[in-house]
Amino acid sequence: MRKKFWLKTFINAIMIFCIISCSKSQEKTGLPVAFENDEREEKPVLDSAKNHKKAQEALDFCEKNKFNTDFAILIDMSLHSGVKRFFVYDFKAEKITQKHLVGHGCGSNNWSSGESKDSPEFSNVDGSHLSSLGKYRIGARGASEWGVKTKYLMQGLENTNSNALKRVIVFHSWERMSDEEIFPKGSPEGWGCPTLSNNAFRAVDPLLKTSSKPVLMWIYQ
Repeated sequence: MRKKFWLKTFINAIMIFCIISCSKSQEKTGLPVAFENDEREEKPVLDSAKNHKKAQEALDFCEKNKFNTDFAILIDMSLHSGVKRFFVYDFKAEKITQKHLVGHGCGSNNWSSGESKDSPEFSNVDGSHLSSLGKYRIGARGASEWGVKTKYLMQGLENTNSNALKRVIVFHSWERMSDEEIFPKGSPEGWGCPTLSNNAFRAVDPLLKTSSKPVLMWIYQ
């Protein structure tokens, strides 16, 4: 009986110690102990004011350079690659009509990984395997080895992307790209081309194919 008494007393003492320790930890942080070290990422959202400003600048450019003034493609690389950051912007309606995930270049990271999902680097250097910022003229439509087997050439119009054609940076689809947002995971990274899912590309392709004027694609941060 005495052994059982001391064993019970010992167990109760341990339980009381644990309760006191947990209570002190909660008072210290102001959070439930189970969530004290919880580091949940907050999903980034589009900056509407920034998007509207870029759209206005894009329209000015299109009017001055005789590009298509019905729509343009805006890609905001400041957003995490697991959220939709590829936008078809309708100038007439003054709103986004399509949103898609888009991949960027892997650089020195592993091909098809999402390692630089929230911190991509950019370059205009051939062999860098990085995407290039700047305005592009969407060029000729042709055959591709990837996705839906269709691609569009991209002519870089600025110092930051002038080597696009030389680097074979083209707009195409890729089977590894998702239709839906995958945050906090990142989209697979290629060698610098802006890549969409097959279904997303099929939604954008008719707009480009039927345009009688050059279409602007603007990749920015």
